Amino acid sequence: MLDLDAYLARIGLAGEPSVARVHRAHATSVPFENLDPQRGVAVSLAPADIERKLVDERRGGYCFEQNLLLKAALEALGAEVELLLARVRVGAAPGVIRPRSHLVLRVRADGQTWHADVGFGFGTLLEPLPFGPGAEHEQSGWRFRVVEDGAELVLQTDEGEGWMDLYGLLARPVPLIDVETVNWWTSTNPRSPFVTGLMVSSQTADGTRTSLSDWRELALTERTPSAAIVTPVARDELPELLAERFALVGFVLDVDGRLDRVGATEAASYMRR
Repeated sequence: MLDLDAYLARIGLAGEPSVARVHRAHATSVPFENLDPQRGVAVSLAPADIERKLVDERRGGYCFEQNLLLKAALEALGAEVELLLARVRVGAAPGVIRPRSHLVLRVRADGQTWHADVGFGFGTLLEPLPFGPGAEHEQSGWRFRVVEDGAELVLQTDEGEGWMDLYGLLARPVPLIDVETVNWWTSTNPRSPFVTGLMVSSQTADGTRTSLSDWRELALTERTPSAAIVTPVARDELPELLAERFALVGFVLDVDGRLDRVGATEAASYMRR
C-alpha cells in the first residue's frame, strides 16, 4: 500500500487535500523523465518500485509511473480512478497512427468527474479538467480544452497559434495488463522514442516549463506561454544539468557517452559536491 504521508510530503502537502491540489502539487514537484529506458533499463510498474523511485529516491518518471502513482494517492484519499489509454497526436506526420501509449486517468470524487494527467512530457496539465468536451481552461497562462473527434476525446492546447491536438483517448477504461503491455513496448522496444532519445521536463506553479531533450537537438528549453529560450548543450553537461535544473542526482556519463546511474554510496558523494 502507498505510504500516503510520504507521497504528500514529496509533493509538499499534508492532510487530506483535494484532487485539484494534489494534481497541481504533483505536476510541479515530480519531473517527467525517461532516464531508465534511455539507459537500457526497463520500467517496472510494480507499485513498490514506482513508490521507491518517485517518492523515496525523489526521481521522476514517464506517464505510466506518474499517473499510476497519482492513482494510488487519489484512491488512498477516497477517490475512484479508472485507467484510459490515449494516442499522442502532437508531432505525428499526416496519416500516421500511433499506438495507445499514453496513460490518462478518469477520477470521480466529491460528485465530480475529472480528466487527470500529470505525465505528459510536452507540458502536462497543472490541474485536472472536468471530464469530457467543454469550455476552455486557463492554467497559469496555458490554455486547454477537450473536443470530440469521432469516438475520441481530444485534449488540445492553444499556444498562441491556434488549437493543437495533444492526444486522443477513448472514454473506456482498460485493465492494468493493457497498461503493462504498452509500457513494456515503450520502455524496451529499440524503435521507441523513449529508448532512443532523452526527455526530461518540469513545470513550476507560475507556468514555466523547462525541458532537456535530444529529440531534435540536445538542448535545454525554457518556455512560458509567451516566449521560449532554447540553449544548445554539450553531452558532457548532462549530469550537472540533471542535478541542478531537475534535482535528478547521481547520473554520470559512461565511457560511450551514455547516461548511467551511480550506486547509492557514489550517489551520496555526488550529492555533496
